[in-house]
Amino acid sequence: MNEVADATRFAELWSSLADVGRDRVTGGYRRFAWTSADLACRDWFASQAADRGLTVEIDRNGNQWAWWLPESGALGAAANADERRNALAIGSHLDSVPDGGAFDGPLGVISALAAIDLLRARDWRPQRPIVIANFADEEGARFGIACAGSRLLTGQLDAAKARALRDGDGVRLADAMESAGQDPDALGRDDEWLASISEFVELHIEQGRGLIDQDAPVGVASSIWPHGRWRFDFAGEANHAGTTALDDRRDPMLTYANTVLSARKKARLGGALATFGKVSVEPNGTNAIPSRVSAWLDSRAPDEAALDAVVEQISEAARERGARDGTAVEVVNESRTAIVEFDHGLRDKIRKTLTDVFGPVPQLPTGAGHDAGILAAELPTAMLFVRNPSGLSHTPAEHAEAADCLTGVAALAEVVAQLAGAQPGKNRGSGA
Repeated sequence: MNEVADATRFAELWSSLADVGRDRVTGGYRRFAWTSADLACRDWFASQAADRGLTVEIDRNGNQWAWWLPESGALGAAANADERRNALAIGSHLDSVPDGGAFDGPLGVISALAAIDLLRARDWRPQRPIVIANFADEEGARFGIACAGSRLLTGQLDAAKARALRDGDGVRLADAMESAGQDPDALGRDDEWLASISEFVELHIEQGRGLIDQDAPVGVASSIWPHGRWRFDFAGEANHAGTTALDDRRDPMLTYANTVLSARKKARLGGALATFGKVSVEPNGTNAIPSRVSAWLDSRAPDEAALDAVVEQISEAARERGARDGTAVEVVNESRTAIVEFDHGLRDKIRKTLTDVFGPVPQLPTGAGHDAGILAAELPTAMLFVRNPSGLSHTPAEHAEAADCLTGVAALAEVVAQLAGAQPGKNRGSGA
């Protein structure tokens, strides 16, 4: 089939979301979970679904789902459990990291809507349900746990722990959700919802240079590196910056700074990645030696053993330096995701479908976490990547060319047509 998506319509769809949550000074996005910007994104999603005759349902964890049923090709009322069986899910997320780019997440949601438009333009109708997902709080920018919506859905995040999470201003997740009209008491694993989905395919901008190096507009994910977040608490003694001799100081900032440098060295030697990207200082005064520094380590590696080794080495280096500086060091693992090998049957089926239409399609791993990686523990999942010519991500400079975006839409439409055109029940399980 390989028809090109309507460029004008895609551009209009893209521009309809482009200004939501964008900072006028930095040009980056600040769409943090359950804030006004995030709620505006959720309203946008519901509106776009309504424009297509789809009905949005919100699961108990705040994830949005827009249904397209096979009987009429549209949905005018909420689907019951029987109608939702054996659904193919597509989509991504709309929230962002602080000053993030326009493509990380939204490209997957917009491409899912555009793929539906393209399929309808062909007068194609599904033989089993299709549902577009907008997952809540994928980035974890506000409350600190990435993929919170999908983790709650699958029970990988404890509901009580989630409700107690607080943002930088001390606002609890439970209160933020309640203010947005969601019921925080309903949080938790949702077996009924999970039972309705047979596969999930997520399209995403590539967050690296793999497709640039292979000169390909789209690719298929093979796996997601294991990764996690660790909080390092460095405790020392507050004192006057202008009167305290260097030898008399118990400065946790010094221990922290050394740990940052150590993390870079340990990661390079171990073939891993380690980044301290967030830090909190008390009392945070220019003329005061800190009493406490809390910093968050993001670490990723090709396998579990390498990840364990690099985090332990960084932690040990921090403790050793703390002993010399007279500071105490505590390390807490706040989240961790095991390595994800995407379902081989589904992955290979998608790759063959795309190769038959577009020519050779690269397969590549990623170090970035995604909702598809969380759902992989419950059902077959796969990912498509769209080329990022800059190789940059989590920055306003993140970019994808319009032509590559349209190729991504066409690729997703081919995948949907291949998977949802099968008779109900044929795609459950291995994806074969």
